Formats: sequence, C-alpha cells, structure tokens
Amino acid sequence: MDNEFCPVHEAIQFLQEKWVLHIVRSLLEGPRGFNDLSRAVGGCNPATLAQRLDRLVDIGVVDKEVQSVMPPRTLYRLTPAGQSLQQVIIAIDAWATRYLRQEADRGAVCGTKDVAAESL
Repeated sequence: MDNEFCPVHEAIQFLQEKWVLHIVRSLLEGPRGFNDLSRAVGGCNPATLAQRLDRLVDIGVVDKEVQSVMPPRTLYRLTPAGQSLQQVIIAIDAWATRYLRQEADRGAVCGTKDVAAESL
C-alpha cells in the first residue's frame, strides 16, 4: 500500500514546493523572461528560481525558449498543463475566501484574487 500512487498526495507535494504557485501565477499573465519573472515573483533568489523553473520545465508545466538574440534571452511560458493550473488557483482562492476569510481580513492574502476574478 505504501508504494501506491496517490494523485492528491503527489499534487500537494508538487504545489507546496516553495515558489511554484507564485511562478505559475505570474506566468498566467503571459510569457516572461527570467529577470521579469524574478521581479514578478519577488523574494525568490535567482538560484532557487532557476531550480524551480527547471523542475517546472522537466515535468511539462513550463516551456523554456532560448531566443537567438544578443545577448541571448530565455523566455518562459506555461504549457497547456501549466495553464490548467489556473483552475486550481481559482479553486484555492475561492475556498480560502470563503473559509479563511478572517485570515484574509488580517492581510494574509497572497494576491491570487485578481487572476481568479479576471478569469471568471
């Protein structure tokens, strides 16, 4: 039983990795270069951001395009699998707004509301 695949467990393990949801949320706004993404995510050191992006590329959530310009530029965008996480973010936002409102009223909102509201 211990070796059985549990989709919910795997999804939670993936989504709880620090900065993953912040990166996905930022890329929901459109493709971004590394520096722009770093500014949008805020607070994540470049080495960690690069590591998370590599992981997201490896599992097929983010597409990495190295552009042939001088200096070279890397552009990151969500794949269809990554874009489908928008529904997860909307669901988390709706649940937290409904059931964790007291925390939100104290200023603990992470900023997903604007993306969720735009897509409804």
